[in-house]
Amino acid sequence: MPNGALRAQLLDRQARRESSARTYASTLPVAPVRAAGAQVTGADGRGYLDCLSGAGTLALGHNHPEVVAALQAVLSSGAPLHALDMITPQKDAFTEELLGRLPGTLRGDARVHFCSPAGTDAVEAALKLAQNATGRRGIVAFTGAYHGMTLGASAVSGPPRMSGAVGADAVPVTRLPFPYTYRCPFGVGGEQSGELSARLFESLLTDPSSGVGTPAAVILEVVQGEGGVVEGPDGWLREIRRITAEHGVLLIIDEVQTGIGRTGHFWACERAGVTPDILVTSKAVGGGLPMALIAYRPELDTWRPGHHTGTFRGNTLAMVAGEITLRTVAEQQLAERAEKLGERLRRGLVEIGAEHGVFGQVRGRGLMIGVEVVDPDGTPDRLGSLPANPGLAAALRSACLDEGLMLELGGRDDTVMRLLPPLILSDEEAERVLGHIAAALPKAIAASRVERGA
Repeated sequence: MPNGALRAQLLDRQARRESSARTYASTLPVAPVRAAGAQVTGADGRGYLDCLSGAGTLALGHNHPEVVAALQAVLSSGAPLHALDMITPQKDAFTEELLGRLPGTLRGDARVHFCSPAGTDAVEAALKLAQNATGRRGIVAFTGAYHGMTLGASAVSGPPRMSGAVGADAVPVTRLPFPYTYRCPFGVGGEQSGELSARLFESLLTDPSSGVGTPAAVILEVVQGEGGVVEGPDGWLREIRRITAEHGVLLIIDEVQTGIGRTGHFWACERAGVTPDILVTSKAVGGGLPMALIAYRPELDTWRPGHHTGTFRGNTLAMVAGEITLRTVAEQQLAERAEKLGERLRRGLVEIGAEHGVFGQVRGRGLMIGVEVVDPDGTPDRLGSLPANPGLAAALRSACLDEGLMLELGGRDDTVMRLLPPLILSDEEAERVLGHIAAALPKAIAASRVERGA
């Protein structure tokens, strides 16, 4: 069968057989058959640079040689691939490596709870643990947040398709404005946005007539990923930590996408010198294989046996891949490399956008990069921010794919172009990323104008 025919057949079968709720498959019509590092080859023989990397899961890229060799070794060893939550040598080695890499006072001393294998499962565990440990039910969350698709995780997320899901209102949530500098909810922008967000939170706890009781926990992302790569200021995060500590509220930091070197630090919370009470991680922690867990202060371990369980908590292959990934990111200083390479990519994106005026803001940390796509002919708001341009953002994603670059969109109305390349992206590949975007942008602008009839 010709390569193009195989691709068409696979995509057609998927469209007929799978749920209409599929996501990446709807916007990236690629049928991958081979992959190595940051390179993906589709069923039609076309090659792509992968700046999606499993939504940030593949810290070491596709099929890292050391990970593959270790997986092959354990497969041929006769080791149990499924062990519920019983201890295995592979799990013990992974846990030892993880404990030595945790932030601040959690390092070496935390309790670890392995959850069902998706990040949303770990968020559910964190919320449940906080409520159990404090005896309180309320949760404080932030606008723009994305914590997962199960009911509890949906409830503390921002998008209506999640927070408005049937049953999500079972979790009592108080929502605060996230400090979003480009589209500031307070109309001030900059560091002051974070100061006001923290001040509002503290007033809810200290004002006896606020109508908000002391919550069990605050849950947040240091950098909102699906929310559009929106970075919370360090000062804001430190203030949230101070306020929660003073009022006996637990701080849950969701590092599902930001963890394991992605943002230029091993954990995003480390740059501000903040340690959460409960840390949530998944994606890269399993080395590309399904794993999710929470790590938390030992005194919070108030559960009894069976209080939070699940069948798929003992994935031996994920333990092996995860141990290698944690060690490799640390020993090869890939977080530091991500910080430097990310700065280079952001500078390049600013230069590309300057010619056309459609990049409202280029932002992010490390190799977690977002570009807000805007309408240069629109009316700016009081801070000078231009209106979003979802049509152009979608056209740019499509044009990048035509150029051989896989990336996705996020943020409000999917108007933020997101780059999440593997941490092993080479300098030459980084230049190719910029080249692909530079070539795609004028084509996307032209296509968007045709679509609008301009």
